[in-house]
Amino acid sequence: MTQVHRAAVLGKPIAHSLSPVIHNAGYAAAGLTGWSYAAIECAEAELPDLVAGLGPEWAGLSLTMPLKEVALAVAGEVSPVAAAVGAANTLVRRADGSWYADNTDVPGMVEALRAAGVTTARSVAVLGAGGTARAALAAAQALCPGAITVYARRPEAIDQLRAVGVPLTGALWTDAARCGEADVVISTVPKGVADHLIIHWRPSTVLFDVVYDPWPTPLAAAAQAAGCRIVSGLDLLLAQAVGQFEQFTGVPAPVPAMRDALARARRPRTRPSPGPSTTA
Repeated sequence: MTQVHRAAVLGKPIAHSLSPVIHNAGYAAAGLTGWSYAAIECAEAELPDLVAGLGPEWAGLSLTMPLKEVALAVAGEVSPVAAAVGAANTLVRRADGSWYADNTDVPGMVEALRAAGVTTARSVAVLGAGGTARAALAAAQALCPGAITVYARRPEAIDQLRAVGVPLTGALWTDAARCGEADVVISTVPKGVADHLIIHWRPSTVLFDVVYDPWPTPLAAAAQAAGCRIVSGLDLLLAQAVGQFEQFTGVPAPVPAMRDALARARRPRTRPSPGPSTTA
């Protein structure tokens, strides 16, 4: 009899998520019979009870907005990177039934940027100051020995980001159009928030926009038209999913099969999703 193993992505909204496509394709390619991955809508206040009620067949959970920060509270152990950024996108079931919180967004961002040719940067601009911005700061620190500037709509949110421990300069959202002066721009804001920005893009700048639906965003389209290299939320979605897959299953991720499944699923999607994308 095939042993059942389950995993899922949690968030609200979650109907737009392509994570089930990626993970289920990986299970099939790796020959992991009995494994399945679903999408479950879950709000912050619902997470503790939902996690507590999961049976032993549950191997792991992927977390997207708005659960990345509250996820730390339901874990018995937190990885150093998740603790450092104060957010987790991954919960892994331990043998004793407890949950281990990790953040695969950070290495996923670094990998996606390096794949675009970014090995170092003199300056990085981060748009937004939410949970994904925390991961962006950690990724930026790994690549940028120089200046990191965060543009946010709420000054108090920038102050909260300082807890990550990454040196940064806070800037008003009204000045966000200046972000194009940086070597790398990482936009972590939800769909539509950065659409109005009129930026003088330098062709040497790399834009990483975590939104993947709809794509391209006006921000990405303008940067691409100016000759900038572009990293999309789809690149991050795959990279962070690979890390989760390997933690959930304990086997190497069949990355080509997962990438191909994501590409096939993305092509026919024409209806914009209600949410921002990240790691979902």
